[in-house]
Amino acid sequence: MPRLLGVDIPNDKKAHISLTYLFGIGHQSARDLCHKAGIDADKKARDLSDEELSSIATIIERDYIVEGALRRQVAQNIGRLRDIKSYRGIRHRVGLPVRGQRTKTNARTRKGPKKTVAGKKGVKDLK
Repeated sequence: MPRLLGVDIPNDKKAHISLTYLFGIGHQSARDLCHKAGIDADKKARDLSDEELSSIATIIERDYIVEGALRRQVAQNIGRLRDIKSYRGIRHRVGLPVRGQRTKTNARTRKGPKKTVAGKKGVKDLK
């Protein structure tokens, strides 16, 4: 498996698909990278030469924020929202959806599994 910026990218996939395994590189960015480096995007990752991999790595380091630096930046942005106690920061802190989704139903991904609450048992009539 070729390593690019400390991340293993899959051998069997095309170059532009393999590049998306880097955090911060999506499909369009991967195609742009291949174009800038002068590499055929449909070439398999195992067929990339060392010079091609190094040219991709230099372009990424120069033009993109990826992996650890991007994760740190996202975490800092969320931390800033929490610190200023904005609405979004409070939603992050409480673990609820941040972007206005409904929570009466759904939202199980953010809220976690259902917590059953003991309700009232049937009240018997005294007539």
